[in-house]
Amino acid sequence: MLFLFKVLARWPLWLMHGLGAGLGWLTYAVSPSYRKRLVTHATWAGVSKRQTRGAIAEAGRMLMELPYLWLRPPESSILTKVQWRGADLLEAAHANQQGVVILTPHMGCFEIAAQAIAERYLNQQRHITVLYRPARKPWLRDLVGTARTRPGLYAAPANLVGVRQLLRAVRDGQMAGLLPDQVPPEGMGVWAPFFGRPAYTMTLAARLAHHPGAALLLLWCERLPWGRGYVIHVSKPTEPMPGPQAPQAESAAFINRCMERLILQCPQQYLWGYNRYKSGRDTEPSSVSVTKD
Repeated sequence: MLFLFKVLARWPLWLMHGLGAGLGWLTYAVSPSYRKRLVTHATWAGVSKRQTRGAIAEAGRMLMELPYLWLRPPESSILTKVQWRGADLLEAAHANQQGVVILTPHMGCFEIAAQAIAERYLNQQRHITVLYRPARKPWLRDLVGTARTRPGLYAAPANLVGVRQLLRAVRDGQMAGLLPDQVPPEGMGVWAPFFGRPAYTMTLAARLAHHPGAALLLLWCERLPWGRGYVIHVSKPTEPMPGPQAPQAESAAFINRCMERLILQCPQQYLWGYNRYKSGRDTEPSSVSVTKD
């Protein structure tokens, strides 16, 4: 399998995206549980049928671009494929040498964002640490762990060790990136509304953002058609974040609303098939309000 990944990494991105679209539809066709979850989640969010169909192909494109992103030679610049919107926000935080918390949903090409930030802004003194969930298969776990570590880019596993790495990065004035719509392990989240439904939501994102002096930025990476590249969109939250003394569920709901606004900018590039509403053991969502603003 690793040999196949190495072969695919050499193929042009436009071809990988074309094959990925077919793979997305094939997965949708042969997996009833995946198909039901994707359609149900998109419907809950009010996504149109046309946008939902687009999300089917985009999920496959996301998978097929991974060999290139993971196995690209370190000396090969990714910046030639990237455009920026709102880069001044990153530049200001970088110039101030303050801790920066970057939040992005399972949307577009989130893999490429950290690589591009590391290459454009960071060096031996400045780096970004990103949280990831280790794969279950040993060969893939080793590949992902090494592929996501590049100059200026550190990968932290989604466990207590990784949490400490992210907290230390923000405390030391570095950048930390994570996907707050990732379902956390049992005991590391609270129930909060996500597109009007109770979702077990990590508390880590708000904890990082509450660090004194830390800047909170929102980001998503748009995948352009047929391998033409990517556009990284950077913004600030449109509402004030609850203070550090606010209940965790209130801060988690704020983070979820931030993610919702990003997702609705381009819902066809969100992974609606991701099992966002699963829960840890012995957790009960019944007490969560699902009233939307």
